[in-house]
Amino acid sequence: MLGLCRGRRKFLAFSLALLFIPALTWLYLSVGNFQVRHLPLSPLEPQSSPLIGGGGERQALELRVREVEEENRALRRELSQPPHSPSHPHQTGHHGNRSSTHSNEEGTGDNENQRAAAAAAAGGSNGSECAQQPVVDKCETIHVAIVCAGYNASRDVVTLVKSVLFHRRNPLHFHFITDSIAQRILASLFHTWMVPAVRVDFYDADELKSEVSWIPNKHYSGIYGLMKLVLTKALPSDLKQVIVLDTDITFATDIAELWAVFHKFKGQQVLGLVENQSDWYLGNLWKNHRPWLALGRGFNTGVILLLLDRLRKLRWEQMWRLTAERELMSMLSTSLADQDIFNAVIKQNPFLVHQLPCFWNVQLSDHTRSEKCYKDVADLKVIHWNSPKKMRVKNKHVEFFRNLYLTFLEYDGNLLRRELFGCPSETDHNSENLQKTLSELDEDDPCYEFRRERFTVHRTHLYFLHYEYEPSADNTDVTLVAQLSMDRLQMLEAICKHWEGPISLALYLSDAEAQQFLRYAQGSEVLMSRSNVGYHIVYKEGQFYPVNLLRNVAMRQVNTPYMFLSDIDFLPMYGLYEYLRKSVVQLDMASTKKALVVPAFETLRYRLSYPKSKAELLSQLDMGTLFTFRYHVWTKGHAPTNFAKWRTATTPYRVQWESDFEPYVMVRRDSPEYDRRFVGFGWNKVAHIMELDAQEYEFIVLPNAYMIHMPHAPSFDITKFRSNKQYRVCLKMLKEEFQQNMSRRYGFAALKYMTAENNS
Repeated sequence: MLGLCRGRRKFLAFSLALLFIPALTWLYLSVGNFQVRHLPLSPLEPQSSPLIGGGGERQALELRVREVEEENRALRRELSQPPHSPSHPHQTGHHGNRSSTHSNEEGTGDNENQRAAAAAAAGGSNGSECAQQPVVDKCETIHVAIVCAGYNASRDVVTLVKSVLFHRRNPLHFHFITDSIAQRILASLFHTWMVPAVRVDFYDADELKSEVSWIPNKHYSGIYGLMKLVLTKALPSDLKQVIVLDTDITFATDIAELWAVFHKFKGQQVLGLVENQSDWYLGNLWKNHRPWLALGRGFNTGVILLLLDRLRKLRWEQMWRLTAERELMSMLSTSLADQDIFNAVIKQNPFLVHQLPCFWNVQLSDHTRSEKCYKDVADLKVIHWNSPKKMRVKNKHVEFFRNLYLTFLEYDGNLLRRELFGCPSETDHNSENLQKTLSELDEDDPCYEFRRERFTVHRTHLYFLHYEYEPSADNTDVTLVAQLSMDRLQMLEAICKHWEGPISLALYLSDAEAQQFLRYAQGSEVLMSRSNVGYHIVYKEGQFYPVNLLRNVAMRQVNTPYMFLSDIDFLPMYGLYEYLRKSVVQLDMASTKKALVVPAFETLRYRLSYPKSKAELLSQLDMGTLFTFRYHVWTKGHAPTNFAKWRTATTPYRVQWESDFEPYVMVRRDSPEYDRRFVGFGWNKVAHIMELDAQEYEFIVLPNAYMIHMPHAPSFDITKFRSNKQYRVCLKMLKEEFQQNMSRRYGFAALKYMTAENNS
């Protein structure tokens, strides 16, 4: 009964509103010379504005009247519906959802006032039980723009992306404004990540530099810290709204909640921003501190909601340029990059901004008011590490924030490959082809896991650390190629000491191990002193060590004309880099197919006085300190090198391919890749050398080159090979299939490989 009375009172109130508001509208519009007081379109908008004044007041009033009329029409529609019984609250809530018109992919939806009125009318019977009308459709695409440049930013942004993917329930479209480095890294990462319902587009930041390069900027972000000013120009013209994020953001909630805030924009509001939580713009941090103009405490641009279509109509490009030019006459440069210019524009035009609650950008720099943004963990929405000190910032709850950040930093990104059920998505041909290939495999096959690993797509992050390489003028440069897992990390420093040239390494790590590696590398003076080492993370997935995939990843990132295909357990002789470069010229590597063999030796001693010359190596060989590699367990692997001849050789000599030959060689960068079917232990290098021979490479042994294998505990894969009969059976089957493939590809010339295998 109480609900029924309330319904009647609401009906009476709505009826009076329908009579009163049109009458007031007619009165305002009919009085020609009546001086209308400007209606504020925003709580922050002043009564006079450089953009709205004089005749503009009448336009603003007419705009407001149209909004009121739209609200009235919504009320009429709601009141025209038959009254709902208080005894069926769930039906009422369902009707409210059904009557809503959700926004399209670009985020332009129904009027906020219409939704509010509909929700109020629908919930009149029993508001506590009625389902709240959704603001963002579950299949609506959310657009996110991020400026990202360089190796470090490309690594940092992954944590932001993980936090967004973890909470999201909507399709996402990332718009990355990048330099060539970040584009190369992120394009590879997302291509191999294969997250459903995620689209990624890249925009060349270099093409935008001329738009902002005239602005002096003292901020550590450099010219890329100004790129957010030109997003209206950089992003597609049909994109109407976008969430703009800094790379040092961490989400603690579904990004759809932030996207829904667009529906709260009113009037000419085009920017959604959180108030700056430091005293920077108050100008009292130190003596003679003189910040740019700002409205009150100013606003932080780490999180921005941009209504792009309205900004373009307001001629945003001209607006911010004029403001920047004027302010730079006295300020000379920006201190906080784009944030200074955004605030100067808002100072002049405060009606442009829709102030977001501060939990949408909890700023963790020193001495901020961030603690006022939350009372409980549930209040946190977005965390912003906006101090140059990042996680070393001073904050009462910094441990909690740090743990939240580390959760996503080390979170297994493979778990984020979640389908969004019920939402149509763009056809991903790569994913479709992969699923088709996997469906054709027989899951009852005892070797199914071996076969499946060949097609597994491993998430790959290229150039995990900063990398620099200057090509040599003589085109003889050589890159050492190797792969490793966490248990071989200790070999990196030693290899860097032995090889001064470029190195390309593929590391097979989990997300957590990748962070351990990062801390290890950043704490190593040896590794940090080398900028010509490319570290490429291939993230763990499946039960096998994908050794040949790792080798291929490292090979594809070689920037030199030649590459030395090694293993992480080997230390090359001192000076091998320069020796190989000289051999390139001596043996005419540029115009011939040659594989230069570096003889391999091993020691069983963990502490070895590394031989500095061939004579010293031969002495240790005679003394039993060194041995030819695997002479006691796998003689065939390196026997064709002919160590007896090498002892006295002074010039390079040619050797013939033999069954199971697996030397370490230097080849041209365009040599064939390794066969991915071989994983773990067994035949991974043998198959590659066989491929080189089939392509008519000559094997030339270098007389004054050598490398030494250092002792280590047996790998998990060799243990499985030795203890698991099925493992050996599957490896034998893969060998036979590889040889059959060789016969089909190379014809009669490949018959010798099958004959040699049968005779061995």
